[in-house]
Amino acid sequence: MSTPAGRPMSGAEEVAGLQPVILGADIGVYALARAFHEQYGVRSVVVSGAALGPVAHSRILDNVLVDDGHDPRQLVDALLRVAAQRTGQRLVLLANSDWLVRVVVQHRAELEPHYVVPFLGADLMDRLSDKATFAEIATDLGISVPRTIVQDFAGAANPAWAPVPVNMPYPLIAKAASSADYQEVTFPGKKKVFEIQDAAELDALWVSLRAAGYRGRFVVQELVPGDDTQMRSVTAYVDSRGSITLLCSAHVLLEEHTPSGLGNPAAMVVTREQEMLDQAAAFLRGVGYVGFANFDVKVDPRDGSYRFFEVNPRIGRNNYYVTAAGANVARFLVEDRVLDRAVEPVVVDTEVLYTILPHRLLLRYVLDPALAGKVRGLIRAGRVARPLVYARDGGPRRRWYALAAAVNQVRKFRRWYPKVTGTGF
Repeated sequence: MSTPAGRPMSGAEEVAGLQPVILGADIGVYALARAFHEQYGVRSVVVSGAALGPVAHSRILDNVLVDDGHDPRQLVDALLRVAAQRTGQRLVLLANSDWLVRVVVQHRAELEPHYVVPFLGADLMDRLSDKATFAEIATDLGISVPRTIVQDFAGAANPAWAPVPVNMPYPLIAKAASSADYQEVTFPGKKKVFEIQDAAELDALWVSLRAAGYRGRFVVQELVPGDDTQMRSVTAYVDSRGSITLLCSAHVLLEEHTPSGLGNPAAMVVTREQEMLDQAAAFLRGVGYVGFANFDVKVDPRDGSYRFFEVNPRIGRNNYYVTAAGANVARFLVEDRVLDRAVEPVVVDTEVLYTILPHRLLLRYVLDPALAGKVRGLIRAGRVARPLVYARDGGPRRRWYALAAAVNQVRKFRRWYPKVTGTGF
């Protein structure tokens, strides 16, 4: 389980001068800052365009703001200023969104003289961040993925361009191959993931994307049946020696359903599913991976197979489930990249409920009696992790925000996902 609230875990003395610097301002950024604080007792520096609720009024981090958080140059300049102000410290740079990771990787030459930059090289990162390329690589490695067709908009400015035919049964799933390419595109009805009911709806999406100036790739995939409880999350860390030192899986109970947050787990139970972890490890070894990785997987109820949807070449937004289960994510990174030593590999098997939801709301969506019983048992046992609720960062404004954020989830689910569906859409 996570650190007792009264003190940091062992290791603080030998990493004197450690300074985490994190790009972004969402719940995953706060979770990373919390992990470093739990493990080493250090405050993080958070660089972003605004001190959003998850990182506002916190005692465990310092906010550094830029005028435009979408301007890579402003972000990089801010990082360089932070480094100049903290000479002699051991700076570790992290981000947990694809777009921000790409900013770091593209400016690695400027940043690496000052920071540990624990991300993949640009070529491999671009290949794995692309859902279409990921599907090709996974298939070659014998890992199951949904059937996928790729729509390439690179030539869509040409009047003669036409989309490739999609010959799969409806409904289908459509999403950007690279979320970083999709970040700045705007059009009415934009979503993170689309459930497409028929050919006319798909054609309308192609028209919207083309008109909006999107020139990346979109993937169309078969819809794997089953609600949110069929989803799984895997977090891994591969050290600089090529050893997989961390594997942790979680059984998703409910995902977020707002258009911009669709697919982000809102509640999970950390559960060791070894066959799935073995497949994730095979993928990581097969591509020569280094650093944090986060896989989205769905159990296909038709045959029980694990269908791998994507790998995020970074730690996930909901990374605190790993730390809460006793494998503090900061430790694996610091031991490897700051202290330059190997750690004994860990496969997490401690059951913990991770949630950003009120318990009553969550249980309304968990229809399987056995799974609901497991959730109630973890609640009764006090084995619950709420990433925003941290006793050592418990000022009144923080407590109020954590409570308001949880209550606000009721409104969001009432609007966007009022009842469980057979597909999770």
